[in-house]
Amino acid sequence: MKKPSSPIASRQGDIIPLKEGLEALVKAYRLRGKLNEVTVVSSWERVMGKAVALKTQEVYVNQGRLFVRLSSAPLKHELVMAKTRVAELINAEVGEVVVKEVIFL
Repeated sequence: MKKPSSPIASRQGDIIPLKEGLEALVKAYRLRGKLNEVTVVSSWERVMGKAVALKTQEVYVNQGRLFVRLSSAPLKHELVMAKTRVAELINAEVGEVVVKEVIFL
């Protein structure tokens, strides 16, 4: 009998750990980039804190750039001065370099 040639081949026939199966699906459908972008947006409040999150109107990622719309001009000015640090904190949270540039609107 021939063994399965899929990358999801397991040690016990057709049974594989859930984590391995999900990772194989993410890889097969090339969803890693989009999942990382969603993780960046969802972790904005946790990384930047409640005070910044309350002044944030919109957060989205497009082509490696993090766009953040703020309702406070003084906060925007302060964060523009620290945008490389913001990118570092966000990327550290995700565990990969997802954000190459931060743009405050």
